[in-house]
Amino acid sequence: MPFVNIKIPEAALSRKQKEEIVHRATDMLVDYFTEAARPHTMVLIEEVKDGGYARADEVFVIPDAYRAVDA
Repeated sequence: MPFVNIKIPEAALSRKQKEEIVHRATDMLVDYFTEAARPHTMVLIEEVKDGGYARADEVFVIPDAYRAVDA
């Protein structure tokens, strides 16, 4: 079973954007593994809380201007 795990900052994407990522990631894997993989493909989008991720001692917090607005 193909499995994709995507980690994003909390509230960075809208529900619609996450759904699009799921569909596009699934389509990409189907391109590699054939249509038979579609019903078995798992895409997990994990939202990481602000301050819960860092690089080289820099803790990241998403600016309000980049937060998604679910419509």
